[in-house]
Amino acid sequence: MYMLIAIAVTVLVIALAWRGIGAGTTDDESAGSPQARPSRPVRPRTRSVAPDDDPEFLREIDRKLRGEDKSS
Repeated sequence: MYMLIAIAVTVLVIALAWRGIGAGTTDDESAGSPQARPSRPVRPRTRSVAPDDDPEFLREIDRKLRGEDKSS
């Protein structure tokens, strides 16, 4: 008996979820015509340089280690 109730509740939940997913479309759109997805804005590709790859950063660290830096 409990198994029958569990199956009935599962079918009910799936049916309601199915209708909820399809509720956002109109009859014209659900007739089989694919809906165009909005395109994402294109971000410019910038190359980020990690501090340990930046030559200026490495020169600055080298100067500090050698004691040539007068600012610190």
